[in-house]
Amino acid sequence: MPVDRRGGVETHWLRMGQGRRQALLLHCSLGHSGGWQGMARDLDDMLDMVAFDLPGHGRSADWDGQGDLQSVAMGMALDFLDPDQPMDLIGHSFGGTIALRIAVERPELVRSLVLIEPVFFAVAMADRPELTEAHEAEMGGFDRAMAAGDTEEATRIFTGFWGDGRGWQDLPEAQRAAMIRRIPLVHAGAPQIYGDRAGILSGGGLDRLGTPTLLIEGAQSPQYIAAINDGLMKRLRRAERAVIDGAGHMVPITHPEPVAAQVRGFLETVPENPPALP
Repeated sequence: MPVDRRGGVETHWLRMGQGRRQALLLHCSLGHSGGWQGMARDLDDMLDMVAFDLPGHGRSADWDGQGDLQSVAMGMALDFLDPDQPMDLIGHSFGGTIALRIAVERPELVRSLVLIEPVFFAVAMADRPELTEAHEAEMGGFDRAMAAGDTEEATRIFTGFWGDGRGWQDLPEAQRAAMIRRIPLVHAGAPQIYGDRAGILSGGGLDRLGTPTLLIEGAQSPQYIAAINDGLMKRLRRAERAVIDGAGHMVPITHPEPVAAQVRGFLETVPENPPALP
């Protein structure tokens, strides 16, 4: 479990698997690199995986508030990628938005994309503006609690909607405390995923992206995920989609085996050494 400076941040990461293909795994907000271990066990023979802790998560250093959180995390990810050998990127939730942005801005580094429940709300709300009002009704309390400084209430609301299905009081006290400490990072990531600050939607980057992509979602996830994946399927040139029955937003943790099976099947169709981009 090494720690080194990546993207200028003291970064902790795990290495998992004995496979030939190199892959970089990016976890969700309030998560950590260890959350990938269940899925990684089923891909051990296929992938050589690195999973790192995002800023302020796990054992990586706290975010210093400079720049924007997605860009800082992207800088960390870029320091794990090899300019001479494209890698498979697998991202969950906020991590999926980082992986997608890397593929748009640095396609030469990315062999394939697996986006699990990517929370790029800007896509869904561009295509279905009525979801903006629905989101305010469902998640407005989170923003109000953050504005009032009530981080415990904000975390309770957030995890109730985007968690693994357990009630707030059913979570271990230490886990609740850790999520409360980190909840400002969820708020800090909002401008990129709601406002498309990097311009990968408004600038047409999604339409130009030719990287083979697998979109995975849980059948029981909030409606925004299906709308996001609908929008990505319309725009991405080489995308396919899988739905995991009985799963919600935390599908790679709650249902690691079926997720790994989908990832394996997809990667078997992507050459290990793809032709160079024109």
